[in-house]
Amino acid sequence: MLATLCWGVYSWLLSQRNEPEEIRNHWAAFLMAQVIFGLGWAGMFSGAEWALTDVHITWGPPLYAALAYVAIGPSVLAYRCWGLGVQTAGPVLAGFFANLTPLFAAIMASAFLGDLPQLYHALAFGLIVSGIVVSSRRSN
Repeated sequence: MLATLCWGVYSWLLSQRNEPEEIRNHWAAFLMAQVIFGLGWAGMFSGAEWALTDVHITWGPPLYAALAYVAIGPSVLAYRCWGLGVQTAGPVLAGFFANLTPLFAAIMASAFLGDLPQLYHALAFGLIVSGIVVSSRRSN
């Protein structure tokens, strides 16, 4: 719940157009703050895993490629696209698309991994769409 609240505040801050342009255009500063915070937590849990279990990292080209993909794709490009989308469309419309993330993940799992859709996918799709419909209705 706290992460959802923080994501909402982050998205709302991206949409603020009354700030000076030099503040609004420093999307990388927002990202760097999140990276530093995330590295602290990830480092703490990785250190605990290293100390308490027999699981250890095997460094090599596949791991380097995976780290490069995660560092560039979902980390930098996705956040930049999200920020531009929120600034252009506004946080309300962007919030609808954030709710569709599980649906997009299921579709991509079917397309790229051959994971067949299950009944719970259809149920989740129905709940997501009905939530969007209910939240977008105007009260009289």
